[in-house]
Amino acid sequence: MPQLIDGRVEWLPDSPNLAFRAATAAGNHVLLGSAPADSGAAAEWHGVSPMEVVLLGLGGCTGIDVVSTLRKMRQDVTAYAIGVRGERRDAHPRIYTHIVVEHELRGHALRESSVRRALELSAGRYCSVSAMLEPSAQLEITYRLVDEAAGGQITGSITLPVDLPPRADEPR
Repeated sequence: MPQLIDGRVEWLPDSPNLAFRAATAAGNHVLLGSAPADSGAAAEWHGVSPMEVVLLGLGGCTGIDVVSTLRKMRQDVTAYAIGVRGERRDAHPRIYTHIVVEHELRGHALRESSVRRALELSAGRYCSVSAMLEPSAQLEITYRLVDEAAGGQITGSITLPVDLPPRADEPR
């Protein structure tokens, strides 16, 4: 049975720009909006644009996947940050055409093979946001591992599309 997700987006007519309050059914809120490019009002604006939400959603989605997978692999991650940067086309609809996702993980004796596998599983199987964006945007995934004890660093990248074997419950 498909999962139903509910929310409500309400215009705030008294805001100086185009502003909306978005709320989930659980009561979580985010302020959305856009200042007109020629208004000079951007400095007064404190909302998040809908396209920024999509980009941040990608970072959150992949982050949840990666931490969950690395915990199952018994990897000792002490800190994790995901940088997301997107390039949009000039013509409408102004979709993302290129997105860079930079993972920085800190921990004790992190295995690069485990981190790569977690990133591949997220990008190729579990991250719903990535799956929605990947047909129209080139996703570039990089990582940097920092060993908290030894201070060493390892960097690398993941090439998409990731070729994963089918899961046992997937049709072949």
